[in-house]
Amino acid sequence: MQEKGILIVISGFSGAGKGTLVKKLLETYDKYALSISMTTRQPRAGEKDGIHYFFTSREKFEEEIAKNGLIEYAQYCGNYYGTPRAYVEEQLSRGQNVILEIEIQGALKIKKLFPESLLLFVTPPTAAELERRLKGRGTETEEVIAKRLARASEESEGIEAYDYIVVNDDLETCVEELHHIVEAAGRAPIRRQAFIKEIREELKGFVKGGQN
Repeated sequence: MQEKGILIVISGFSGAGKGTLVKKLLETYDKYALSISMTTRQPRAGEKDGIHYFFTSREKFEEEIAKNGLIEYAQYCGNYYGTPRAYVEEQLSRGQNVILEIEIQGALKIKKLFPESLLLFVTPPTAAELERRLKGRGTETEEVIAKRLARASEESEGIEAYDYIVVNDDLETCVEELHHIVEAAGRAPIRRQAFIKEIREELKGFVKGGQN
């Protein structure tokens, strides 16, 4: 019996290396699929519609909200971000582990809707390293970096809601650790419902056979 995949929510501070980590995970291991988020923000240099995000207008995004086409959505820095429902449900039914890279607001909504989801929070080893990475990107002003650090301070108050903290210090080590966490989580009873049902039915068959 086909077990459903795990819905994996990955959050973390801006600059923690979530995107790089997820990309390496997808390159290294099978049975992972990245859910592409929909957003109303403008594309950054090099970003492509349908690959990095589904870029859309605020009006169209709100239409998706109205017709329940998103499993979660949130506003961050003045823009909407959300997760299209159809793609996620299709991949999970095929046994793929679907990764959602979303903010804390959305992550908490996902946990309420999908109690079996796995929440992972990615952070660099120190706040100083986070600042260094933000500055090293060279894509944002000092004012924007200051806002991102302030936002990180706020987000740090919600870390306890996650199942695991993943410290992104060395990329290769971090990817391996993340994969092992997912493998272990897949053995939890809440995520092995098909197996439990199957073995129960087999045992009932033995019991009935023994009574004849």
